[in-house]
Amino acid sequence: MTDDDSLPALIGPVEVVGAGLIGTSIALVCRRLGIDVVLRDTSEENLRTAHGLGAGRAVTVADRPQLVVVAVPPAAIAEAIADALRRTDAVVTDVGSVKSAPLDAVARLVGPDDLRRYVGSHPMAGSERSGPLAASAALFDGRPWAITPHPGAAPEAVGLVEALVLECGASPRVMEPAEHDRAVARISHLPHLAAVLVAGRLASAPEEHLALSGQGVRDVTRVAASDPALWRQILEANSGAVLDLLAEVRSDLDALMVAVAADSGGDLVEILARGNAGTRAIPGKHGGPARPTRSVFVAVPDHPGELARLFGDAGEIGVNIEDVHIDHDPGRPVGLTELVVDRGSADHLLAALESRGWTTHR
Repeated sequence: MTDDDSLPALIGPVEVVGAGLIGTSIALVCRRLGIDVVLRDTSEENLRTAHGLGAGRAVTVADRPQLVVVAVPPAAIAEAIADALRRTDAVVTDVGSVKSAPLDAVARLVGPDDLRRYVGSHPMAGSERSGPLAASAALFDGRPWAITPHPGAAPEAVGLVEALVLECGASPRVMEPAEHDRAVARISHLPHLAAVLVAGRLASAPEEHLALSGQGVRDVTRVAASDPALWRQILEANSGAVLDLLAEVRSDLDALMVAVAADSGGDLVEILARGNAGTRAIPGKHGGPARPTRSVFVAVPDHPGELARLFGDAGEIGVNIEDVHIDHDPGRPVGLTELVVDRGSADHLLAALESRGWTTHR
């Protein structure tokens, strides 16, 4: 990573190609910084919406961007990158979730001099929602953002992309394109497929089974609601790395089935313990080591302002909420809110909330 003081200044204009969730969010950040932003999109509706949000203006023939950000679906990304390199003198980056395949395709479409101005990147932020209406200038705050320069990339191009990442409030992580693709297969693409398989078992489930659904199944299946057409393109572009991991999971699944069928307590506990180890390996807040936490459960009436009152009380008590989950009771107008806090603060929070009239569950 480059020292901040030596980075090129991001002064714009910035051209954003693709006014969806990520592209519009980047545009909103740049506009908040006072940087001129021009928008391109094949969808007139997306452009109208993004313009209405204040994300940027229409492209003119006189525009000479300093940086082009390509934020289009995977199937169109290589051609969009090559087009930006051919028609401008700008540094070009993209925010696609796969890096090796687009780089290889772009290298076949443009010459080495133009390729020097291309530096891939990938913000690890997003939502199961899509489109400009889901965009936010805060989308990247504190999130990792991979920067994947190829060997021929110009240092000043890499620096400008890093400057964008920092201006967006994200944490840059420089890595090789192939290593990035292996990483996202493990921490994004495989979890998505696992969620899809679990969610798929619910589609034809009896209603009386689904009535028992709680926060656990919602947590496991949330990302399965994402756009299937988009995910098909992502998985096709990164099929090699994904297939390697699926083969490992298939082996683990076979071992799990044997352990469950044989009631082999030792083997089953070992498999379950590997899951514990994996959850502990995930970095904690701000990328540091995971800190011990504990959940405090609070019954919250389903009325306007009640959740805000709970958060306000927790703030007055002086306890920081690390995470929150809400599980609605299907039979009553109340939700069970799980406040995840530092383990050492849990008892203090429980007692203080109870003294303020909240119903808690230990």
